[in-house]
Amino acid sequence: MTLLIAGALLGLFIYFTQQPGSSYPFKLGLDLNGGTHLEYQADVSKVQDGDIRGAMSTLRTVIERRINIFGVSEPLVQTEEATINGQKVEKLIVELPGVTDINQAIQLIGQTPTLQFKIYKGTGSSTPSNLDLSSTSTVNSQFEDTKLTGQYLQKATLEFNPQTNQPLVGLTFNSEGKQLFADITKANVGNIVGIFLDNQPISTPVVNEPILTGQAQISGNFTRQQAQDLVRNLNYGALPVPISLIGTESIGASLGADALAKSINAGIWGFIIVALFLILWYRLPGLLAVVSLGMYTLIMLTIFKLIPVVLTSAGLAGFILSIGMAVDANILIFERMKEEFRRGLSLEEGIREGFKRAWLSIRDSNLSSIITGLILYYFATSALVKGFALVFFIGVIVSMFTAITVSRTFLIAIGPKEGGKLSDFLFHRSFGKSKNLPPSNNL
Repeated sequence: MTLLIAGALLGLFIYFTQQPGSSYPFKLGLDLNGGTHLEYQADVSKVQDGDIRGAMSTLRTVIERRINIFGVSEPLVQTEEATINGQKVEKLIVELPGVTDINQAIQLIGQTPTLQFKIYKGTGSSTPSNLDLSSTSTVNSQFEDTKLTGQYLQKATLEFNPQTNQPLVGLTFNSEGKQLFADITKANVGNIVGIFLDNQPISTPVVNEPILTGQAQISGNFTRQQAQDLVRNLNYGALPVPISLIGTESIGASLGADALAKSINAGIWGFIIVALFLILWYRLPGLLAVVSLGMYTLIMLTIFKLIPVVLTSAGLAGFILSIGMAVDANILIFERMKEEFRRGLSLEEGIREGFKRAWLSIRDSNLSSIITGLILYYFATSALVKGFALVFFIGVIVSMFTAITVSRTFLIAIGPKEGGKLSDFLFHRSFGKSKNLPPSNNL
């Protein structure tokens, strides 16, 4: 039954989201919507062998940040080592879902990231003490460029204050950078010299005194991890790692148009079959379960829009699994209700007692699923797995709400306090009624 629901919701989802002219289309992944594949070659000829991995990791982080600024969610950005014409090269692979214009994709990526030192000039009533770093555009407008860039930074190191053991970041400039940094610090005592990686501020230290030796320390309330991250960004952001485009490709949706059409047909028939089963077997509660599942679907699609969630086939699989759990919860409740009716309870008492006794089992099973989803999301290194875990986690939470709250509210509101032949039939109460079975224990 879960598989039928899977086909149903997948088909209906694809049908409504693929309609032309939609004002608010869902964000779909590469496998559902296609996109653009770009390959870049990184020039690491000036990077020492031991620093190549770190330099490429920083490059990947910078490119991901660039892409997300433009709202292209769930990009695939990865680095790999390849062999071209017998030589080992470092490559950067970028896949952008929903971006079908290759020229637009190239503009999103841009060129080589740069490390820059900028002087705070301030605008309006802003001062170094109340500088707002939350807005990148505002910060950039309040700083002016200098000639000091990452090419003059020899190295950054993690250091510690010998008295307080507080982490510090040490900077060492080459001979040219030493003179440039000396001129900047002499002219800006008490002012901020911001450090920017790819136009993003990574540190905004205040100059306490002129620094003429070419060696400086950045102090602050750093944790050890924060200081290590800053050192990494400074070192690898300063490395000259130019990138050049070596290949482009438009990616079609891997599911294909034929698969989409078959999913729509399977979805419609699957939904009808599941709805008929629930209604024929559980009668009025089954009908209310179908309504509850419809509400679950609407809530989930609304959440997908609001976050927004980029839906891939893996994400839809998580959505489908949570739907199956919602159906299982309803079935467990209805079977518990039938047991209570057999004990001779009235409709209202049987409904309330059925929900009460089923709740513990539903709670425990869903709690284990929630923990699984959290573990997957936290430890996953792949965006594909993270997408599955996120949708699955949200789906389980919403399915618990609809199965327990929505279905229960409908049943109590519609179910009469006193039974009759019609109500007994609609609630499947006539079979095995009033057998005076002993009370069942909670599971």
